[in-house]
Order: sequence, then structure tokens, then C-alpha cells
Amino acid sequence: MTVSLSRVESHLKVTGGAVYAADNTATAYGYLLTSTIALGTVTTMDTTAALAAPGTLAVYTPFNPLKLFGYGDGSTDETAPVLQDDNVRYHGQVIGLVVADTFEHARDAASLVSPVYSAQPGKVDFAAGVATATPLGAPVEVLAPGVTSIDAALAASDVTVSAVYTTPHQHHNPMEPHAAVAVWTDDRLTLYTATQGVMNVLSHVARALGVDQSKVHVVNPYVGGAFGGKIGNWAHVPLAAAAARALSRPVKVALTREQTFAVSGHRPPSYQTVTLGAAHDGTLVAVKHDGISGKSQSGPSSENVANHSLTAYASPNLHVSRAFVPLDVSAMTPMRAPGESHGAFALESAMDELAFKLGVDPLALRQKNYAAKVPNTGNPWSSKHLDECYQVGADAFGWGKRNPVPGSVRDGDWFVGLGLATATYPASRSKSTMKVRLQADGTAVISGTGADLGTGQFTVFAILGAQALGIPVASIVPELGDSSLPPATPAGGSTSTSSNGPAVLAAADAAKAALLAQAAQNPQSPFYGKTPTYDAGKVSADGVSMTFGSLLTTMDSPAVEGTAALPSGTTKGYGYMSFGAHFCEVRVNRWTGEPRVSRWLTVVDGGTIVNEKTARSQILGAVVMGIGGALLEDSRVEPDTGRYAGANMAAYLVPVNADIPPVDVRFLDYPDTVFSPLGARGIGELGIVGVAGAVANAVHNATGKRIRDLPITLDKLL
Repeated sequence: MTVSLSRVESHLKVTGGAVYAADNTATAYGYLLTSTIALGTVTTMDTTAALAAPGTLAVYTPFNPLKLFGYGDGSTDETAPVLQDDNVRYHGQVIGLVVADTFEHARDAASLVSPVYSAQPGKVDFAAGVATATPLGAPVEVLAPGVTSIDAALAASDVTVSAVYTTPHQHHNPMEPHAAVAVWTDDRLTLYTATQGVMNVLSHVARALGVDQSKVHVVNPYVGGAFGGKIGNWAHVPLAAAAARALSRPVKVALTREQTFAVSGHRPPSYQTVTLGAAHDGTLVAVKHDGISGKSQSGPSSENVANHSLTAYASPNLHVSRAFVPLDVSAMTPMRAPGESHGAFALESAMDELAFKLGVDPLALRQKNYAAKVPNTGNPWSSKHLDECYQVGADAFGWGKRNPVPGSVRDGDWFVGLGLATATYPASRSKSTMKVRLQADGTAVISGTGADLGTGQFTVFAILGAQALGIPVASIVPELGDSSLPPATPAGGSTSTSSNGPAVLAAADAAKAALLAQAAQNPQSPFYGKTPTYDAGKVSADGVSMTFGSLLTTMDSPAVEGTAALPSGTTKGYGYMSFGAHFCEVRVNRWTGEPRVSRWLTVVDGGTIVNEKTARSQILGAVVMGIGGALLEDSRVEPDTGRYAGANMAAYLVPVNADIPPVDVRFLDYPDTVFSPLGARGIGELGIVGVAGAVANAVHNATGKRIRDLPITLDKLL
């Protein structure tokens, strides 16, 4: 049953009671030193003045390093352990750490360190490397019987469109900057750090420090935004831990806003060529999508931007190729809907271009090519109601009133256009262990290591626990973000609720079973020797009924608990996706070219919606983020230095209140019981997919100008 509940931890957050990573106390403060060249080596670093500065405790450099090891496989972080050699791989790389008694002293001392470099020209120009991009495996291709190649299928099509779409570097910029506070007690480390998964931190930091994982405790219940940028363990985390060990005192290292642009990863740029072939009636014959993205030479992550085209629309012929341009820039890392977000911008724009060339309605074109089965496998979907998303959205938004002639609708000095796009994002389940503890005071603790990035995971735990146990939400105590708890699924890939939710239900069943067993076996129990049942928080048998809290008190038992461990994976032979449809209105000033989004509606098919209020916030936030990528965000690299120009919140533009209209979000709420007993698929990333395409399509309808290079800034519309 869907509910709409405010966050259970909201009072703590609005009153300042929620303790974030940097809120934890320390007696020493670290300040990172970062490189100012794109490629080369550090030949010397004069630290004399810094060491003599007031309050300085230590200065660590490649010539006086803290001993650290690499993270090993499975990491999205930098490949090379920090400070272990003198190589500079990108501008902004950490080349030192100054530790002092205050942050200000550490920062001032850091300004006194004088590095000398041997610089080389770095490869930082993504566009220049596109022509020689490195293939990422063989192309993925599905061809109809008798078709010899994707190009042959395109050549046989009645109508074709082909265009190149580009996107720039983008940066996460969550409200809470990255931070770590490390405290050693004898040989045991307690680490408070902003992260999307405390178990990721535990395993990687233990390896980096060369200690057993049992000696590391990671705590981070509250996260002030992440979007993928806190899924890794960036340089400040192992450095804080190693410095605290070396100095025998708690050390705090917090990144400045500018440092977050280079130190903590970002979304790579992309260059995509999409070619569509169709019959005269709009039926797709072939989809060819060649995607190229940037890839840092300092880390393993890149984006497969073309994969989106394998599953979005029905077509008998599909071709996707992937390649990357190696760059001497900071490491890439997942950013909300990696691959799908930029891939959908290209494909959704191309679908609109095809509709315009055919002279058909863009919505009708999508409906005609609706994929009733998974296009690249032929498997059935576990559940799909995208067609209803289209219809509900079109009716509510007034799509039928759209004028198909670009530039024909004006409101004073503004051209007005409507656009739409499809949103899809893969649904998956990771392994998760959750624990439910029934307590004598009548409360129940729901615990697991998961993370709440502002996504509402605390509240999901509380709601599902309350529903499974038949007690009020106020009686539930959710616990997460602590590595001492059962290993739940971390936040990433839109898998938190879809994975941890079913585990909560299973753990609740285990706790109830344990309670009933104890009730029947404990001589102090009024149900001793009987076969009691549990319902709505009460245990009953033979006309006797009492709450579980009263029963535990009677049995002189403080608590009883149950744990459930669910594996990863889903039933084979199905396609698993969440779906949605975006509808938007954009106004473009006829004199200045300024684009403004003036109306927005998103309809979502994400399976069971556990909490409509926080789910709506997820979609709203994703739409806002997508509008930022469509109209504002543009991180440029200086060609000579490899520096991100405008690495601050004054120059790297993101949407503010005045940029965003009211966002209407609607959910279909069809439980996907093939996916899981809970039926909830992920939606946290779904909401950004297709947003930029919808905006670009509305801009074209308003002005007749097709902008294929993000962001859509006014200079491109003049």
C-alpha cells in the first residue's frame, strides 16, 4: 500500500541534529595540495616554510609519503595510490597533505609549499581525440534475418536521419563537500566519511592501509547529496586515516569546493552519432548508435552512452558501438544515470528529428515503435506500462494542442514550444542482508549498512518495517550507514529500495518467527507450550493476546531479532526496466535567445511506490538536475594546463529556484512481482534520463533550431 510520509529523520536535519561526516570532531586538520600541471612529474617540493608555519604538525609529499597501497580491482577510484610516486597524471591531482592544529593553519601552510614540475603536454582535448577513439569491445548488433549489415538496413529504409550529439564534462557538486574524519584507538580505526556505501570504504581503506577489515569501522548515517560522486574513496579518505595513525590523533580532511571538481571524479564528455532508418509510416527499420566518451588515464570508469539504444524502441536491426578517448584529466566516476542520461539525449533528439522529417507527431512515432518485448533479446518485460505513461502524460499536459510548426507559437516576446522524451533505466537487485529487532519497549529496529543520500532510505526502512510488523511507523527505529550493521546494498544504480526492501520484509518474517518460537518455548510466556500467532504487533493463542513488547517484558527478554540475507539477481528470461515519460514547455526569448523551462510533467512506471512523497522528491530532483545539464552545466578544460575552468559554484552554473517551474510528477504504481515480492523497481536515476532530450525537442518546436551540443545556451539560439 503506497503511503505519502515525510522523512522520519527530517526533524534532525532541519534542527541541525543530523551529524554529517565533517561535523565529527578532530584535533588536527588536513589540507590537500594539488598539482597545477596536466602531465609530468614533481621534481622537488620545498616544505621548509610550511613546516615552520604556526600550528603545522606534518607535511606529506611524494618525497615524504604516508605509506599507502592501491585499492585493487572493483574500484571506481584512481588506479594509483596517492603520494606513492612523483608522477602527475592530471591537473588537480593530490600531491601533498599539510596537517595542522586548525584548518586555517593547514590552509595557510599549504600555500607556502613550493612544488617544482617537469611538465609534458597533456591530452586534455576530448574533441581532438574523437577521430582516433579506442574501441571498447566489439559492437553489439542485432540484425533481422537476411540483413547483412546495419548499413544495409539503413540503406534499405525509406527515410533516414543521422546527426552528431555532444555533451561536456559535468560535475556532481552535492551540497555537502567530501570529508573524512579518522580516529584511531590503539590499532582500530573509526572513520567518518561522506559515502554512498560504508562497506566500500571499509574494504578499500583496509587494503590501502594494509590492515585487516575487522580493524576498521566506518560510520556515515547522513549524506548531503552524492549522485555517484561519493561511491568512490578519493584521496582524502586514506590520507586522513594514514595521517591520523602517523600522528596519533584524530585528523579531519575536507575538500574545498574547487578541489571537488578534480579530486572526487566527474561525468565524462560524450560524442554520439545516431542514425535512424524508418519506413514512410514511421516504423523503425534500423537504429545505429555509435557512442564515444572520455576516459581518464587515472581511473577505470567510462560511460557506455550508446547502450540506451539497445532497449528503448522496437527495431529489427540494432547496432551499438562504444569507444573512449583517453584523457589526462581527473578520474571519471558514475554520475546519476551514467550512460543512459547522455545516451537518451542523443536518441530522443534523433527520434524527434525523424518525426519532423516524416511529418508525424513525436508522441505517435514513439507509440508506433513501442517495444512490447526487449528489442535486443526478444524476452518479455517483467512489467511495462510505458504506453500508459505516454497517455496519462499527454492528456494531463495538453499535448494534443501542440502546434507542430516550429516557431509558430508566441507569447509576447517569447517563442513557446512543447517537447517530450522517454525515460528508461535498468532495474536490478543486489545482495542484501537486513536485520529486524523487536524490543521490549514496543519498538522495532530495522538495520542494515545501506545509505540515505537524501533519497528517503531511512523512511523506506521505517514504512516497510511498519507494514511488515503491523505497527505504527513511529514505533520503527531505522539504522543505516554503519559498517557494524548487516551488509545491505549501498546506494548506487537505483538498487537501494529494490534490493533492501525485500530483505526488510524477509527479516521481519524471521523476527516474527523467532518471537513466536520463544513465546512457545519460554516457561515465563503465557503461550508456553502453545502455537501462538502474530498479527498487527500482537501475539495471540487460545483467546489470550498481548503486544510483542509486553510479551518480551513478561518473558524478561530485552529483544528478539531476525536476519535475512537475499542474493543478487532476478528471474532469468525477462527484461527489467523502470520507465517514464517527460513532457515540457520551453520559452525562448525572441530578442535575447534565453531559454526558460516553463512547465513540466513526468509520469513514472517504477513498480511499487513505497513512499510517494520521497519518490516524488527523487523524480523532481532528477528533473532539476537534468534541466541543469540541458541548459547550464558546462565544465571546460583549459588546453594548456588541463585545469577545469570555472571550478566553483559561481562559474559552474546549476539551476536555482527561478530556473525551475512547478514540476508535476505522477506514478502509475503497478507492482512488479516478477522483479521481487515487494514489486518496487529503482527510480532515483530514471528521472534524469530523457530530460535534456525533452528540453532540446521543445526548443526546436519553439524556434525551429535543433541544438545538438549541450548545454543549450542562448548564444546557440541567437
